[in-house]
Amino acid sequence: MPTFATPDGTRLFYDDAVSGAAVLCLPGLTRNGRDFDHVASHLDARLIRLDARGRGRSDHADPATYTVPQETSDVLSLMDHLGLDRAAILGTSRGGLVAMMLAATAKDRLTGVALNDIGPEVAEAGLAKIRDYVGTPPPYRTLAAAARARAATWTGFCDVPPSRWLAEVRNHYAEGPDGLTLRYDPRLRGAVATDAPMPDLWPLFDALAGLPLALIRGVNSDILTERTADEMARRRPDMIRAEVPGRGHVPFLDEPQALAALHDWLDRVG
Repeated sequence: MPTFATPDGTRLFYDDAVSGAAVLCLPGLTRNGRDFDHVASHLDARLIRLDARGRGRSDHADPATYTVPQETSDVLSLMDHLGLDRAAILGTSRGGLVAMMLAATAKDRLTGVALNDIGPEVAEAGLAKIRDYVGTPPPYRTLAAAARARAATWTGFCDVPPSRWLAEVRNHYAEGPDGLTLRYDPRLRGAVATDAPMPDLWPLFDALAGLPLALIRGVNSDILTERTADEMARRRPDMIRAEVPGRGHVPFLDEPQALAALHDWLDRVG
């Protein structure tokens, strides 16, 4: 199992496809590297999928370190561990915030950025939903029950087969004799359980200037509004943009619109 230790001693897990142009895949807040299972076979690249601290197979850490700046530092530590001078970033939600922070603090290490349903403004309606569930054990005894519940309640998603929902919940929960448990540190709740206003993240987005950039957005997203995506496109007219119908937060990335955008982006990354 490939792992490495960060400077503070936290051991992090990653998957490495070994060959091709390096693309670091950074998942969302409570997600892990398995989040990219659906798209991996469609991309001709060296996908390096990180389980961030406190998620998936990585160590749980001091919850005070569950921050975007620390996770940005962890990505650079992974690149150093792998001997990568530069890499592209495919960032889903929280992973996209880390990508923008990398552009602002270590741009010379990047070859391009693709953002999956995230931007420099995060809609409060979506944040409120995240605050409701983060750190709370799922109230289901089986993965099958959790999959059925997700299919019924994630109303922003259309035409998703039951097998996909089952794969999704399997990535997020572990099934045991006493029901389901989280595949992340419940103390991640502290990363979002705050009433403090969001900082101005537009300077981080603007730091992406000059890098090949793609944006994939679920048409029904409650995190990335169309207005914010329009402003991103205004500031970056060369940005590849895909609007994925029948998807909320976040697209699975193997939808035709998402794949077309990612292939175009990878061509520009080189």
